[in-house]
Amino acid sequence: MASAPVNFGVYRQDGAPLGPQEMLATMHEAGYDGTDSGPIGYLGTTRTLPERLAAQGLGLAGGWVDLRYGDPDGFREDLAALDAALDVFTAVGDAEGAADPRFAPRPTLACPDRPERFARPGMPADRRLSLPDGDWPAYARSIDEAAARCRDRGLEPVFHHHLGTDVETPEEIERLLGSTDVSLCLDTGHLWLAGGNPVAAIRDWSSRIRQVHVKDASRDVLARVRAGGGDLWDLVAAGGFPPLGQGDLDLPAVLAELRRSGYEGWIVIEQDVPAFHDSDTEALARAVADQRANRAAFGEALRAAGLA
Repeated sequence: MASAPVNFGVYRQDGAPLGPQEMLATMHEAGYDGTDSGPIGYLGTTRTLPERLAAQGLGLAGGWVDLRYGDPDGFREDLAALDAALDVFTAVGDAEGAADPRFAPRPTLACPDRPERFARPGMPADRRLSLPDGDWPAYARSIDEAAARCRDRGLEPVFHHHLGTDVETPEEIERLLGSTDVSLCLDTGHLWLAGGNPVAAIRDWSSRIRQVHVKDASRDVLARVRAGGGDLWDLVAAGGFPPLGQGDLDLPAVLAELRRSGYEGWIVIEQDVPAFHDSDTEALARAVADQRANRAAFGEALRAAGLA
């Protein structure tokens, strides 16, 4: 089970409330086995990250890379960022030696925010903002090209659907899976707020799921934020992704379905929280406490599902 820098409001390399070594130590002390990379370079480089992970006994679950699949010139530019991420992931893999391939770092492919969709995230979706049918073939080819680039480096990528992007709703995820050969990173919170059912998704898409982000979410909070004209950042600030057990997610049912499906790989516990500075000691203390509580809630859900 892995944690992630996003749980501490880290969305950029600079301005994080904790330095990389402090962040990893905090995750280790909270009982996690690994971490997502967060912004590439934040936790370390090809030289420093393997050392820092080893010092805390943590593995690397993977990390996020945005690519502009619908913009040919932008996509070519973004491949440099993908290559930089792959350099980091392969350096960690090389340092771990003959590690279990089920827990190798997963390059997490995603698409950038779409301003119109970011402004009105989640359900009900405005179908007029969906990627036009005629754009999907080229879009899918770019995703497959990025996935092949990862596999050429010995890593199996996953695609992360996300609120506020071109791949948000269950229907768009189905379109993605039917149009590409890329594996899926299932995010329970983002799927739930986009109108999906995580348990049904695991059952229906199990053959493609290669990573899972366990995240709680509240449709009541989403409805209030949307009624007030809020965007995705407003949703995060309002607690749309609360600690595990405080939203709508039926975590025992999710874990039971993962077991039935035969899933083997990283489970990353995520809780999208607003960014904050190191001077905000109250926010930092809350984030640390929440991640310990999330770890405990995960254990309770395992027991409730009869898996521990």
